[in-house]
Amino acid sequence: MNLSGRHVIVTGAGAGIGLGIARACRAAGAEVTGFDRSTEGCNRLEETGARFVQVDVTDLDGFEAAISEAHARMGRLDGMVNNAGVTIKVPFLEMTRDQMETLWTVNQRSVLVGCQAAGRIMAAAGRGAIVNLSSVHARATNPGHEGYAGTKAAIAAMTRAMAWSLGPEGVRVNAICPAMTRTEIVDEAMKDPTKDALFRSWTADGEVTTVDEIGTLAVFLLSDAGAALNGSEVVADRAMSALLDVFDVKGKKDG
Repeated sequence: MNLSGRHVIVTGAGAGIGLGIARACRAAGAEVTGFDRSTEGCNRLEETGARFVQVDVTDLDGFEAAISEAHARMGRLDGMVNNAGVTIKVPFLEMTRDQMETLWTVNQRSVLVGCQAAGRIMAAAGRGAIVNLSSVHARATNPGHEGYAGTKAAIAAMTRAMAWSLGPEGVRVNAICPAMTRTEIVDEAMKDPTKDALFRSWTADGEVTTVDEIGTLAVFLLSDAGAALNGSEVVADRAMSALLDVFDVKGKKDG
């Protein structure tokens, strides 16, 4: 799990899972370029030793150009982590076209463009690894997440197809499917003892996955240690989706 001498791009790197992945990649020795549309996480990202670039992945042309520029600056691109995403939970019959478009553009189209732009660079070099952030919602979901679940399932399906498109070129493509993860928002919510107990009740070991744990998985998939995995979905949900009625329980307890 050594990434020394490698260059990795991480989208949505200013906070949450993206920051955890950037931090883990830096700890494994990689040079990291972190993309985020907000400058709020710039200092936190740069404290890890990563380079911050303000990029809005919904600007697909600008996003592709930023990948090319990061590659040109570093002279190589070994890893691409498509982490940027958005969650919109709304009653299905009330979902608007604008909400649908936001989900499709951020969660699906940007990942497709990110994989294509990075994939071209990596294929030309004959090496590389891409990690896409899907979700447990691609496998088991709740009412109100129809649009979100659809985009995350699309990421998982695209990942499987890309494994055969890019695998012969020396490029592996895998996905991580996290469940609830201890981002800044979740950590704040868990200060409420009731919510803390509820969140822990959804996992087999009573723990809630940290962003650093997701970061470690990303490093594994980016490194030579993950060489056998291509087109895989690593479900990081602490067995949440393995329990048949876990989401029914969630719905009853969480409204």
